Amino acid sequence: LGAVSGRLFELGCNLADTTFANLSGSAEFTTVCELPADLAEETLALELHRMPLLAGAKVIVGPFDPIASEARSQRITHRFEFSGADRPGKIMRLSEAFAASGADIVRLNSQKSVADGVATTTIRIAVSLPEGALDDLRRSYDVVFLGALGDPRVPDMKHATDILFGLRFGLELYANIRPVKLLAPQLTPLRDRGVGDLDFVVVRENTEGLYVHMGGNFKKDTKDEVAIQEDVNTYKGVERIIRFAFEYARAHGRKQLLMSDKSNALTYGHDLWQRVFAELQPQYPEIESRHLYVDNLAFQLIKNPTQFDVIVTCNMFGDIISDLGAALVGGLGLAASGNVNPDGLSMFEPVHGSAPKYAGKNVANPMAAILTAGMLLDHLGLQQEAEWVEQAARASMETGNTARDLGGSLKTSEVGDWMADYITAQYPAKTARS
Repeated sequence: LGAVSGRLFELGCNLADTTFANLSGSAEFTTVCELPADLAEETLALELHRMPLLAGAKVIVGPFDPIASEARSQRITHRFEFSGADRPGKIMRLSEAFAASGADIVRLNSQKSVADGVATTTIRIAVSLPEGALDDLRRSYDVVFLGALGDPRVPDMKHATDILFGLRFGLELYANIRPVKLLAPQLTPLRDRGVGDLDFVVVRENTEGLYVHMGGNFKKDTKDEVAIQEDVNTYKGVERIIRFAFEYARAHGRKQLLMSDKSNALTYGHDLWQRVFAELQPQYPEIESRHLYVDNLAFQLIKNPTQFDVIVTCNMFGDIISDLGAALVGGLGLAASGNVNPDGLSMFEPVHGSAPKYAGKNVANPMAAILTAGMLLDHLGLQQEAEWVEQAARASMETGNTARDLGGSLKTSEVGDWMADYITAQYPAKTARS
């Protein structure tokens, strides 16, 4: 593979003044192997004026259709959906999230996706997730990057709820992954805790529990009203999320796993969690596994967070515990997440909202979106690039080269520029190798 050095991308269009709200379409990480010697460049319709060939590099950007099958079979491409139709708040170039990863090419397609314009569509025809959207995502993409949801024109946030739950349930994104890792000591509110003391992952069941919208109201808006919300726990759902957590721990070199529930009070649904957990424990003897009730878990997270490695729990408890974890390492402005289906399409999103009051001001903190991009890269098998993202994020906060709400003074776009420059300076040999 060709060597790539210097600034690792050139989009061929100026995105510096393009807001997140206007970005949509898709992108590809592409590496092209040695081209057949008899394949003339003029037959490839290459747009090399948009992507200069760097020293020793063999890089293709632009239309791929004319490429002969021999070359196509050697091309490695990861394609992901990037939808920003109602994502006001960040003047952040696409490159700020992905060029900092060290990927060989970041390519922005002009193609529109079915997810484009969701807030406007919601207002106009009361449809949040258009018909065919899920099929299009499954058919066309390897992974989805979802920007922060929220639009002041939809005060009840119906579109955000419809999109999030529609994607999670429709795509069977049953595993929600929330890393909790302290990147700089000044970010934690806990006394005498430093980098290395907080590094665990919350694995949350994402498609069952109290969030399936089963239930109803009887005699609503009267003094005799009865409201019922069903907590749904299935053997299939519980088994696959606990197994996923064990497999995640094994794959990422984590040695401990904690299952948390409230089976002493939820004696039916969470008794199922207890039995499935006991069933799976012997299958992972190398991983130390134990149980805590969720109220004790919340207490222990404040008292001694160093004891945790991987935590697996139900939908509602995972929602709460992961936000508590975020507060311990700097807040939602650093909170990245993945919604994973190991056998299908997965989606990655920053946890925070869209912060409409900051739209167009170039002051919002982009770190959660950038760290989410790092998770996406790791999911695609680009572990080295994902590590570069995290190292750059840590360096930016340690040196104060970050956004205002993290103690720095940089604008949104400047944070991404600083991180990309840091990676290029720190790892020139690595970014230049194949």
